[in-house]
Amino acid sequence: MRPDAVACFTVRRASWRTLRSWLPVAALLLLAACASNPHRRETAYGTSHSALADLPARAPSAASAGTANDVLFRAIALIGTPYRWGGNTPQGGFDCSGLVDYIYRNAADILLPHSSRQMAAMDAGHKVRQMADLASGDLVFFGSHGTVSHVGVYVGKGRFVHAPNSGGTVRLDEIDGPYWRDHFEFGRRLLD
Repeated sequence: MRPDAVACFTVRRASWRTLRSWLPVAALLLLAACASNPHRRETAYGTSHSALADLPARAPSAASAGTANDVLFRAIALIGTPYRWGGNTPQGGFDCSGLVDYIYRNAADILLPHSSRQMAAMDAGHKVRQMADLASGDLVFFGSHGTVSHVGVYVGKGRFVHAPNSGGTVRLDEIDGPYWRDHFEFGRRLLD
């Protein structure tokens, strides 16, 4: 064996021994990092964790639980679809009421009006006044001073799916987050 090859082999063996001695330490650090509590993002209003997330999930009723699941799966599957004013298809994009109408039409065979105000004014289902009383699949309405201007679908655990604004996409947000908490008007349960 050449002298430079022996030296190279000795250095590689020494490096491997050093690396091998540090592997258990690296593994313990990695496990400790994975086992620690996740950090909650701080905002100007406090943490971004929904207080409703700790409540048990609530379904509308046993008779409509299957339909509620269909609504939820359809809503979650549309997350990331582009926003488009007046849009009502996954291919063309959605505005808030077009999204809700599409979800209910395809998952529950319920036709809804195409504006959030008209949906809020419907004489169907019953109103849910408190966020803590919402059930998965409920429509949730937002606005200001009793005037509705936005709608989404409550999925449970303090979250709802909606198409929030121009240039954005369909997304999942916390219903009791800083903006939405202050603009929540009511929910409407159509699936009971």
